[in-house]
Amino acid sequence: MLDFLKTLTDPESIIKYGGLALLLFVIFAETGLFVGFFLPGDNLIFIAGLLCATKPELLGVSFPLLLLLMMSAAIIGNMVGFWFGKKAGTKLYSRKDSFFFRKRHIEITKNYYEKHGGKTLILGRFLPIIRTFAPILAGVIQIDFKKFMLYNIIGAVAWIGGIGSIAFYLGKQFPQIENYLGYIFITLIILTAIPVMITYFKSRTNNKQA
Repeated sequence: MLDFLKTLTDPESIIKYGGLALLLFVIFAETGLFVGFFLPGDNLIFIAGLLCATKPELLGVSFPLLLLLMMSAAIIGNMVGFWFGKKAGTKLYSRKDSFFFRKRHIEITKNYYEKHGGKTLILGRFLPIIRTFAPILAGVIQIDFKKFMLYNIIGAVAWIGGIGSIAFYLGKQFPQIENYLGYIFITLIILTAIPVMITYFKSRTNNKQA
């Protein structure tokens, strides 16, 4: 189990050992299951696009089809998250912290909702933790499903289409970029973590003042 969890947190291992099926499952889990917040969504999409350009035999599909499949996994994941939030409702707020659940993740997402409204479902796609809990919280507060689906689809297309296309282009133009994946992953982690940390510390400051 420990080895499997290690595999799920390493984008290269996900594709190497699980191929397209595990790739799609991880994207689905990170956007649809509250236990998926630790999964490497951004890095996984980036390396999938890159490998589709440099080593297409690893995934066995064309780049347009790869994008379509990843977008579908992300859209369905959000739908499952919305359904779970709608069913669980306010019970999530009374749930005790565990290894896979932290109440502060719900609070961070709630603060982001209060600041950005429905756009959280779009902007949140690019932010770890937020993208996992945004659809769940949308279900908890029961926003209109049609409106939710609009933001859901736009967010999935922007997130996967943006990161995947950039990676595919870089892979075609600079195949040697594979040698610098470690630096790229670190950069992505830092860039996506900054807004989350700002939101978290602002919420802590506001709570202390209150």
